[in-house]
Amino acid sequence: MGMGKTPKLVPVGPGTRVTLKFALYLKGGDLIDSTENRSASCVIGDESLLPGFERAMFGMRAGQKQVFDISPEDGFGVSNPDNIHVMQAGLFKDVDKKEGVIVSFADPHGLERPGVINRVLGDSLEIDFNHPLAGKDLIFEVEVLAVERVSNEIIRA
Repeated sequence: MGMGKTPKLVPVGPGTRVTLKFALYLKGGDLIDSTENRSASCVIGDESLLPGFERAMFGMRAGQKQVFDISPEDGFGVSNPDNIHVMQAGLFKDVDKKEGVIVSFADPHGLERPGVINRVLGDSLEIDFNHPLAGKDLIFEVEVLAVERVSNEIIRA
């Protein structure tokens, strides 16, 4: 090894692959998701992480740890009243028709959409098809293990 300059640590940003460990909590402290003892790797912009989580990490370098508060707008979105529907209970066979139960329903395009029963209204159910974490404040704890530049392109979906 000569007396060359030490390599500059690449900051997290568009066009980088990030190896990280993370844990995601609700504001109250409930753990939602975590990489546990493994690490995960993603390319910024490949949609494996929510954009709000990616933006929070911009500028971090390998070896750094941080905790971020993520608002619903930067997380899983705000709860949209248009995603709450009243449906006939008879459509859901073999399902406990109780509040908080998760049901699945095929939309007109045949995609399975999970929803949560909000209220039982006689023969009808009020079902919330918003993401279960929509409208929630989250805590994103992240440790960046490695960052490498993979492209000078900025990936735009």
